[in-house]
Amino acid sequence: MEPLITLIAVTALLLVLGALGVRALRPWPVAVRGGLAAMFTLTGVVHFVFMREELIAMVPPALPAPGLLVTITGVLELAGAAGLLLPRTAPWAAGGLSLLLVAMFPANVHAALEGTATPLLPRTLMQVLFLAATLAVVAHHVRARREPALA
Repeated sequence: MEPLITLIAVTALLLVLGALGVRALRPWPVAVRGGLAAMFTLTGVVHFVFMREELIAMVPPALPAPGLLVTITGVLELAGAAGLLLPRTAPWAAGGLSLLLVAMFPANVHAALEGTATPLLPRTLMQVLFLAATLAVVAHHVRARREPALA
C-alpha cells in the first residue's frame, strides 16, 4: 500500500505546487513523473533494505536465483526512477518500467495466492494503476512529438 500512497501523495503535492505557481510543475505529466519517481525509488530501495527477504520469498519457485532477480529488479526500479526525472529519458524510463511491472506481476500473483502479500484483487488494481501511470507518461510523449507534425 505504501507505493500507492507515495504515488498519489507526491503527484498531488506536485500538482498543487504547479497550481500555486511553480511553472516547471504545471504540466500534469511532470507531476505524474515525480510521483512515479518517488514510488519507484521507494520500491527500489526496499529491494536492498527493509523487505529484501520478503521480496525474495515472493519470487515464484520456478524462477532461478531469487536473490539475484530481486537485486536486478531493484536496480532497474532505481534506474527507472532516475530516468523519469529527466525529460529526455522520461518516456524511455516509463516504457521500461511498464515492461518491468508486467514482468514482475507473476511474482505479485504468487505472493498474493500464498498469502504473503496484499490480496490478489487489491494488488492487481494497484498494478493496473501503476501501469496506467507509466503508460500515460509514454502516451503523452508520443502525442507531444506528433502534434508539431500535425500543425
